[in-house]
Amino acid sequence: MATRKTAGTDDKRGAIPNPAADMQEAFTQSLKGITDRMQDLNLTGTAAALLENGRKDIEALVEANKRSYQGLQTVVQRQTEMLRKSVTDWQAAMSGATGQDMNANLAKLDTLGKAAFQQALNDIRELADVAAKSQAEAFEIVRKRVSDNVEQVTQLLQQGTGKKK
Repeated sequence: MATRKTAGTDDKRGAIPNPAADMQEAFTQSLKGITDRMQDLNLTGTAAALLENGRKDIEALVEANKRSYQGLQTVVQRQTEMLRKSVTDWQAAMSGATGQDMNANLAKLDTLGKAAFQQALNDIRELADVAAKSQAEAFEIVRKRVSDNVEQVTQLLQQGTGKKK
């Protein structure tokens, strides 16, 4: 009865070629090369830098959210003040309108309407400026953090490749 030879076993002529084993060896060697290069990195310093970087990212996001929220609160407060003033102005105008002739009341309402419209435009501009300013501040915080991250990664990569040269 003939015995069956399996891949990787010896016979009198030598080893039987095994493509799967050759591929695994090549893969293992490339991983070994990567791990050898990683061992040259100061992982303690790098890990600490990454941890610190993550902490700074979170702080930046918290600060950006705080600025956005403060801007939103300011907008809501100003809208409330504007609405309250508008209602008070209209109440005052209407209370003085009783007992006067209709033409005088219409002229007064026309003047008040034009003034209210102009005030509404001014209020919208003010609110848009407040919102834009708070969003710009929040964006600047995040933009600076992204810029710092890019700079830090660049430095880490330069340090990592500089040791092998």
